[in-house]
This record gives sequence, C-alpha cells and structure tokens, in this order.
Amino acid sequence: MDFSLTKEQELLRDALAGFLSARYDLERSRSAVKTGAGWQPAVWRGFADELGILGATLPEDVDGMGGGPVELMVIAEELGRALVVEPFVDTVVIGAGLLRRSGGKQADSILRQIVSGAARIAFAALEPTSGQTLHDVSATARREGDDWIVDGSKIVVTSAPLSTHLIIAARTSGARRDQAGISLFHTEFDAVNPPAGVEVHTYRTIDDRLAADLTFTEFRLPADALLGAEGAAWEVIEPTMDEAIAAICAEAVGCMSKVLTDTVEYTKQRQQFGVTISTFQALQHRMVDMYMELEQAIAATYLAVYSLDGSAPSRARSVSAAKVTIARAARFIGQNAVQLHGAMGMTEELAIGHYFKRLTAIESEFGTSDTHLARYAALTRP
Repeated sequence: MDFSLTKEQELLRDALAGFLSARYDLERSRSAVKTGAGWQPAVWRGFADELGILGATLPEDVDGMGGGPVELMVIAEELGRALVVEPFVDTVVIGAGLLRRSGGKQADSILRQIVSGAARIAFAALEPTSGQTLHDVSATARREGDDWIVDGSKIVVTSAPLSTHLIIAARTSGARRDQAGISLFHTEFDAVNPPAGVEVHTYRTIDDRLAADLTFTEFRLPADALLGAEGAAWEVIEPTMDEAIAAICAEAVGCMSKVLTDTVEYTKQRQQFGVTISTFQALQHRMVDMYMELEQAIAATYLAVYSLDGSAPSRARSVSAAKVTIARAARFIGQNAVQLHGAMGMTEELAIGHYFKRLTAIESEFGTSDTHLARYAALTRP
C-alpha cells in the first residue's frame, strides 16, 4: 500500500501550514479562549474562504471538494501542530458526518452552511450516567401532536458555547443501553440566549476549549427536526465517531511532532555543567524513546485512517487500536517533554505546557484506553 501523499494533498498540507504559521499565534489564541470569545472568527472565515478546508472532505453536491479520509488526516495533523482550538472536529467531522449519513433536505442545507463557515455544530451525546458509552441514552424524545418533546441532560458538549446548531441524541424507544431506539434531532442554538426549555452551563476545559452541560425540560422541536429514520441513529453515530477518533489521532500526531521538535531544540540550548544537555546520553536515549512512540502513533493513525472506508468490524478494530496507541504515546511524549523542560514546561508562557494539556485531554476524549481495549477485544473474539 502506498502511504505517500498525492500532489494535491501535499498542496493542501502546505497551504494550511503556511496559513497557520502566518495567522495563528498561540498567545492570541489562548487569550481569545480565556478572556475573549473563546475562538477567532477571522481564522474560521479564513478556513472557509481562503483555504476551503471546511468543505474539503464533504461531497461536491453540498459545495464540498469531495475529499476523503486522507485529506481529513492531513488537515487534522496540521491543526494539531498549531494547537488550533476552533471547532473543526466537532463541526466538520462529527456534525457534518451525522448530517451526511442521516440525509434529507434539512441536512443538506446545514452542510452547505458548514462549508461556507456559517454553521458550527455541537453534538449533545454524553450523559451524567453514560460514561463513554454513547448508546447509553436516558434522554427521551416523545411525540406531542406534530412536535417532539425532549427531556434529559447532556454533559461535556464540546463547542456548544460556539455553536450555531445542536444535534441531540435522544431515545424514542427501547431500554436505556439499547443501540436500537436512539434518534437524532437538530435545532438552531445560541448558548448565550438558549431556546425555551434548555438550560446551559458553560465552562472551559483543561485544554482551553469551551464546553457546556445542557438540561432539556419539555424542549419542543418541530417534526422536521428529526434527522434520518426514527430509532436508527446508532448506525449513523458509530461510523461518525470512529471518523472523529481517527481525526483526533491525527491531531495528536501533529501535537506530538511539534512537542518532540521543540524538546530536542530546547535541549540543544539549555546548558548544565558547562555543556548543552543534549549531549547527555541518558537524555538522548529518552528522546529516542519519544521518537519511537511517535512513529508507532503515526503508523497506527495511518491504519485507522485507511480503514475508515472498509468494513465496520475492520474500521472499529483499527480505530480502537489507534486510540490506545495514541493515548500511550501522548502520555509518554507529553510527560517526558515537560520533564526535559523542567518546571517551566508547565507554565502558561511556554507552548509546551499547552500542548501537554491537549495531549492529556486526547487520552480520554471519545473513550479511554480501557474502553477501546475492551472494544478491540470484543471485536477480535472468535
């Protein structure tokens, strides 16, 4: 199998890398998260108008470019390298993936808004008692006349404070942990002025992203808010979340590559006992170990990305294997990078601390190592 990028994919990577190098300042980004709007709208417009990456992986019939998993990997890796906090995965991978697989006129309309940069999506899936099991859904949606009435709670809805649209997973039939009986609903959303029946509690996560806990009480939606077939959402959710996991694996590769490069450069500058610490054999061995972890993470990510268009069992196994590999590498590389930088590695002033926090979050995002080890084991049993 040829893992080299095509000329078009290389151009996409280089254009995005150049844009981020010139326009995405880490200090300004963290300031926007902590004291400003939580993101940079001008950067998001640039993603849509100048680069076209918001539609790079979406079908041409919704104004996208028709790219696939490799284009997604290229984009996510560069976003990770620059530590971008704008909601690319939540909107373009999860939101668009759910809409694209559900289909319908409403979905196509929102997909076109995603491509243009006008729509940002948050997926309300996790619940206080669900852990990382996305089909453990207690929130309910019931019919009342021509409308749907949604009740329940959702937690850690990433990007909800920035979103213009919300997709909600709610149970329309079946028992709590059944995969059947889950439906998807969409609604326009504004966290500052939420619709009647929705309570919003926003906060900033450890990796400087915005999220919210949502409570729905007699939240009324029109009949056409239903996405796809009633009760059949799991067939849409599972492949979409696997695609999202592959994307954050690629993002983690970008983060770890940057962390390793910065750490090596730092050891060439810092002196101890009159020599640079890069000459210490013990530290050289440690950085080689970091490099080996990165290489394994890259290989696992490639396997996951190239499996996205394969059969469901193969895709699920490859994605879970990649997530476990990435979690291990993220912890090893992140912790060693901080140690090699000394106490300053965790300061706000140094980039390495911000990358470490993001890598720490990626370890458990969309499922911990234990979750994915159990999933992989279940899929490989005879």
